[in-house]
Amino acid sequence: MVKITKEMTIGEILNVDYDLAGVLMGGGMYCVGCPSSQGESLEEAAMVHGIDPELLLARLNTYLEEKEAKQA
Repeated sequence: MVKITKEMTIGEILNVDYDLAGVLMGGGMYCVGCPSSQGESLEEAAMVHGIDPELLLARLNTYLEEKEAKQA
């Protein structure tokens, strides 16, 4: 399973699983479709939006873990 890191860009994260867009938006990051966000790291984008990057990172990885468990 791929683990999301704070250094990954939003574009890279969405390439892992496009459904992660919902997790990002649910955390307050509504810019996932913006072209400039595609090149920002998760940490950079979170800080711009006043979001705790550690909390968002945990939510993204929990989502992937739960999705993988359901498919197993």
